[in-house]
Amino acid sequence: MVTKPFSLLQKILIALVSSAAVFILAAVIALISFHVTYIGRIYPGVSVGDVDLSGQTTAEAAATLAQVYTYPQDGQLLLQDGENSWTVSPAQVGLSFDTQKNAVAATLVGRSGPFWTRLYHQFGGWFQGIIIPPAFTFDQNTAQSYLETLAAEINRPTIEAAIEINGTEVIHHQGQIGRQLDTTAALAFLEIQTQTLEDAEIPLIINETPPAIISAEAEAEIARGILSAPFLIKVPGKLGKTYGPWAFAPEDLAGMLTFDVVSDPGGAYIQIGLSEQRFIDFLNEVAPDLEQPTENPRFIFNDETRKLELIQPAVVGQTVDVEATLAIIRDTILTGEHSAVIDMAYVNPEVADDALAGDLGISELVSSHTTYFYGSDSARRHNIATAAGRFHGLLVPPGASFSMADVLGDISLDSGYAEAWIIYGDRTIKGVGGGVCQVSTTLFRTVFFGGYPILERYSHSYRVYYYEQTYNGGHDAKWAGLDATVYVPLVDFKFTNDSESWMLMETYVGGSYLTWKFYSASDGRVVEWDTTGLTKVKDPPEPKYIKNDDLAKNEIKQVDWAVEGADVTVTRTVLRDDAVLYEDIFKTHYSPWAAVCEYGPKTQGMPPKNPDPDNPCKPDKVK
Repeated sequence: MVTKPFSLLQKILIALVSSAAVFILAAVIALISFHVTYIGRIYPGVSVGDVDLSGQTTAEAAATLAQVYTYPQDGQLLLQDGENSWTVSPAQVGLSFDTQKNAVAATLVGRSGPFWTRLYHQFGGWFQGIIIPPAFTFDQNTAQSYLETLAAEINRPTIEAAIEINGTEVIHHQGQIGRQLDTTAALAFLEIQTQTLEDAEIPLIINETPPAIISAEAEAEIARGILSAPFLIKVPGKLGKTYGPWAFAPEDLAGMLTFDVVSDPGGAYIQIGLSEQRFIDFLNEVAPDLEQPTENPRFIFNDETRKLELIQPAVVGQTVDVEATLAIIRDTILTGEHSAVIDMAYVNPEVADDALAGDLGISELVSSHTTYFYGSDSARRHNIATAAGRFHGLLVPPGASFSMADVLGDISLDSGYAEAWIIYGDRTIKGVGGGVCQVSTTLFRTVFFGGYPILERYSHSYRVYYYEQTYNGGHDAKWAGLDATVYVPLVDFKFTNDSESWMLMETYVGGSYLTWKFYSASDGRVVEWDTTGLTKVKDPPEPKYIKNDDLAKNEIKQVDWAVEGADVTVTRTVLRDDAVLYEDIFKTHYSPWAAVCEYGPKTQGMPPKNPDPDNPCKPDKVK
C-alpha cells in the first residue's frame, strides 16, 4: 500500500493542531498545578486592606492580620471634659477586629460565585490584585455602657443655694451647677472616630444647668447678724408708764426666721423673712397694759358763774398699733438692728380741757333727782360713793347712747368696792358691790324725769325699801316701779342723749342721800307720768331659818326682810310744745320675799315655833 504524502497545508494544519493540543495540555496541567498549589490557601494578589495574604492558609492569614490590625487594642482615644480627661482604647468603647472572619473572607475570594467569576478572581489577583476592606465591628452597647460609667463620674445634680439654722448657728450651703454628659453625641463621635483607625482627642459635650441661686452667703451673713444678740422691744418714752423692755433671745429669733426663694425679672434670690405669730401673741398680751381709752375732761357747772370748772384733765387715748409695730419689728430685725419701739396710735379727746360751757351748749340744770339710803351700813355707803364717783363730771355727747356698765367697768375688791348685801337669785347675800343699784336707780329716775329716751332697764326681783325711802327716812310706795338694777356685764341701764347739746353729769353723795344732776340746754320738753301703785299684792312667805355654823351659840342675824309682792305699771309721756316726743310703759313684777334669819349652833329657841310677825328673828322664850 502506497501512502500519499501530506501536503504542505496539511502539514501546517497538523502542526497547528499539535501545538494547540500541547498548549491546551500544558494549560490544563498548569491549571491543575495552580489549584493543587492553592488548595486551602489564599489566591495570589488577595489583600485585606494593606496586608497581602497571597498563598497563606486561613489560619496563617488570621495570624498575619492579628499582628497588623492592633488598633482596637493599641489605639488611644482621649476623652476630654475641660481639664479632666480619660484615655481609652477603641476596644474599650466597642471596636473589635475579627481576624478569623477577615481571613475567611480572603480565603473565599475565587471560591464562591459562578465559575467565570471564580476563575476571574483566581487569576485576576496576579494582574491587578484584589483588596478586601478590613471589616471592623463597633458595638454600640459596649460604647454606651462605658459612657454611662463615665457619666456617673461626670454628672452631678443641680443644687440650689440654701441656708440652714442649727441652734443659733447659720449654715450656708453653696449652690451647684448641674452637669449632664451628652451620651448620644459622645456615642456618635466614638463611632465615627474609630472608623478612621487613628488616635484622636474627642471633646465631650456636657450640658450644664445652673441653679436659680448659686450663692446666698450675703443673706446668711444677715441672718448671723440677726442672731448675734437679743432683740429688744421697747415702749415709747412719752407713754408715761414704765414697761419693758422685753427681750427675745437669739434662740427664739432662730425659730422665727424664714428663708423663701423669690423670683423676679432680675433673677432669683433668697429673701429672709420673719414668722410673726410670736410677736403678734406678745403684742396682744402686753397691749392691755399699754393701752389707755380716750377720756374727755371732767367738769362741774358753776351755777353762779355759769361756767365750767375743770376737775379732771382729758386723757389722750392710746392703743398699740399691732400692724405698724409688726412692720417696725420686721424692718429693724431684717436690717440687723436689735431693738424696736412699739408703735402707739394716739386719739385726742373730743373736748379740750379749756372748753367753754357755750361751746358745748351747756347752760343750765335740765334734770335732777335724789334718792335716800337711811339705815345702810358702812360697806353699802362706801360702794354707793365709789360707784357714783365714776360718773361725776362726765360728759355725754349729743346723740350718743350711754351705757352705765361701760362707765362702771369692773366691780371688784381690786377696783375699790366692798362686800355688802346684794340680791342673788332668790336670796339676799353678801357680795362685792352691794349698793351699786342705788346709783343705777338714781340715774334711771334722773333720765326718766329729764325726758330722755330709755333704751334698756331692768327692775329688781323684789321691792327694796331703800328705793321707796323719802327725806328723813320716810316711805312712799309711789316710787315702786321706778328702780333699776345693774349687774356688770350682763345687766345694764342705757339711755340716749337725744338733745343737740352735750350733757354734763354731776353726782353728790351725802350721809344718806345721792343726788344726780344733768346740765345741758333745755329744749322745752316736759314729762308727765303716772303709776298704778301696787296691784295684785301678795303677802310674803313664812320666814326662813338657817343654821349658820360661822355664828356663835345664841347669835342671831336677820339677812332678809319680808316684803309683799306686787305689780306696778308706770307710764311716762314726754312732750314738747304740746307734741308727744315719747310714750313709755314700764311694767314691773315684784315677787313676795320672805324674811330670813340665820342663827348659830345650839342657839336656844331657834327656830321659833310661833314667829313674831313684827320680829321674825326673835327666838322662843326658854324656860
